[in-house]
Amino acid sequence: MAIRNEPTVTPQLVAEHGLKPDEYERILALIGRTPTFTELGIFSAMWNEHCSYKSSKVHLRGLPISAPWVIQGPGENAGVIDIGDGLAVVFKMESHNHPSYIEPYQGATTGVGGILRDVFTMGARPIACLDALSFGDPKHPKTRQLVAGVVAGVGGYGNSFGVPTVGGQMRFHPRYNGNNLVNAMAVGLAEADKIFYAAASGVGMPIVYLGSKTGRDGIHGATMASAEFGADAEEKRPTVQVGDPFSEKLLLEACLEIMEKDCVIAIQDMGAAGLTCSAVEMGAKGDLGVDLDLDAVPCRETGMSAYEMMLSESQERMLMVLKPEKEQEAAAIFRKWGLDFAIVGRTTPTQRFIVRHGGDVMVDLPIKELGDEAPVYNRPFVETPKRAVIDAKDVKHPMAVADALETLLATPELCSKRWVWEQYDHVIGGNTVQRPGGDAAVVRVQDGPKALALTADVTPRYCEADPYEGGKQAVAEAWRNITAVGGRPLAITDNLNFGNPEKPEIMGQFVGCIRGIGEACKALDFPVVSGNVSLYNETNGRGILPTPTIGGVGLLDDFTRSATLAFKTGGEAILLIGDTAGWLGQSVYLRDIGGREEGAPPPVDLAVEKRNGDLVRSLIVDGQATAVHDLSDGGLLVALAEMAMASGIGATLDATEDHAFWFGEDQARYLVTTRDADAVTARAKAAGVPVRRLGVTGGAVLTLPGERPILITKLRDRHEAWLPAYMADAIVGA
Repeated sequence: MAIRNEPTVTPQLVAEHGLKPDEYERILALIGRTPTFTELGIFSAMWNEHCSYKSSKVHLRGLPISAPWVIQGPGENAGVIDIGDGLAVVFKMESHNHPSYIEPYQGATTGVGGILRDVFTMGARPIACLDALSFGDPKHPKTRQLVAGVVAGVGGYGNSFGVPTVGGQMRFHPRYNGNNLVNAMAVGLAEADKIFYAAASGVGMPIVYLGSKTGRDGIHGATMASAEFGADAEEKRPTVQVGDPFSEKLLLEACLEIMEKDCVIAIQDMGAAGLTCSAVEMGAKGDLGVDLDLDAVPCRETGMSAYEMMLSESQERMLMVLKPEKEQEAAAIFRKWGLDFAIVGRTTPTQRFIVRHGGDVMVDLPIKELGDEAPVYNRPFVETPKRAVIDAKDVKHPMAVADALETLLATPELCSKRWVWEQYDHVIGGNTVQRPGGDAAVVRVQDGPKALALTADVTPRYCEADPYEGGKQAVAEAWRNITAVGGRPLAITDNLNFGNPEKPEIMGQFVGCIRGIGEACKALDFPVVSGNVSLYNETNGRGILPTPTIGGVGLLDDFTRSATLAFKTGGEAILLIGDTAGWLGQSVYLRDIGGREEGAPPPVDLAVEKRNGDLVRSLIVDGQATAVHDLSDGGLLVALAEMAMASGIGATLDATEDHAFWFGEDQARYLVTTRDADAVTARAKAAGVPVRRLGVTGGAVLTLPGERPILITKLRDRHEAWLPAYMADAIVGA
């Protein structure tokens, strides 16, 4: 059907919309005619990688998604788990990678805003955010600008909205030079029997547009996020949305109020592909049609076309199916909060998606097939070749252990990230029990005594060297982080960041990581309840490190019994839980001290992870562990130094060991301090868990046999100095 004032669809126009010739033929067969320009835009949005998961869907189906405490798994705006006492936790993680490279501040702010909407769309009040940020080589001319813009954007939105940003991670690596990663996670609380879903129900029900007005920002945002970058990256700036956290705060309060007043049949936020995706998903999930009248859509710009309105990704907007008898009440609530409220359509029994504008039918498409008939690719892949295991005896050590420790703690990888998290309000709301800088954040549930343990983690260099082991390790690391504060791990959300899936070696990384993640989730009873896939993170043919970020949520029965990593006092025994073989392959030590980024990563024995972690958690709950820290990047001595720096208390170590022992990155390990080493040792031996006494806390230095004393104050100064100096442009050559 031809529409006045719309361009004719041509092969060039199809290609510009990211649709391949065979995909366009699929569209022609589905609708039996040439699509209108607006329909082409809708297919482009619904069938791109970002919305359809066409390259990942076949592999994601193998992930474990259920447990007795899971209320809602993948497929809704966010996952939901039951934490007892009539309460549920709603959480999800998503990426805003491409927009944050083009426009760092707005890309990051709208990433935070979008994930917050996913949570409160389900009826939950957000109580915490986390982020996972990956940047390029510090010496790259764009890195400092990206760091400054992204961190300011994350803080600017979260702080203004009024939700604490309580944890996360940040890394630098040259492979992110052209594609920084911005993964944002939001966590909310809701009543377990009052969760709101996206599926529409009932024929003739009013469809209501809520929130801010529609503009031309973000058009083709989802399509842009489904393509790799080239020389034209800067030209894509208009596809980046603009956020307003104050409007979103109003939207939150208005949505929660109409939910409380029982006005809502179904609700969906307008995220990727805006009005198109939200309307199609609500109708399709309810086996209903949707009839929209764009003349009723509140717009902030004049002369907007149907194409622009349907594909705009303007922020702070929702679509709702309303109970008809509640129309006046709901409208009054939204107007009270100063937000737009407009009936823009109705549900129909036809299973057609009809869009009208200016008296014309601009779109007439089968609604379920828009999603169900999207291409699903089982792309060819090749498994990542195994790397050689590095024998620690073959590694040369250019400096003494004490010098290596001081050097490592001042590297971009291991330096303090305080400069980042001090720009975030991490205590607003008054429920943050453990702030950023520890193994996991701890956030009190209402007035307690329950609390949530929250973390976001992944080790990309492991995932590249061995995707299967790297996928396992990412889940195990999140599980350890939660365990180390005393939490019982319950579920994860994931953000799977990879390069171009059309390359078999990249698809092999994806498949390997998914296999590892799935196996670890099953073994640790740690199901996946939500997530996001971000592909085509590639610039000029060079992809990022595979980065499947894992966001973990756990539960503490009593927040006052949570553990921290800081030494508490002198005279306490320091115990190492878990075996140490001195694994140097893919370690930070081997790369940053030895100059070799190579070898196989440490293997992950999931049965050992569970056994060791369950013991540590029981020690915390029973009050026998005074401080706990899990071992990860940098190994044993780095973890020990972090415990000392957090407290200002030193330690005397009596273990005479080599560099591999102190800096190897063997898995399933924790450091524990205790007042009763004999009792803890006996419990470990009874549980079949290796335990070794390393020394005792006390003084103001770290003392190792055969090494010069290491002043804690000097360590802390070096640890804290690198990032502020870098951001102040005070580091020569960076």
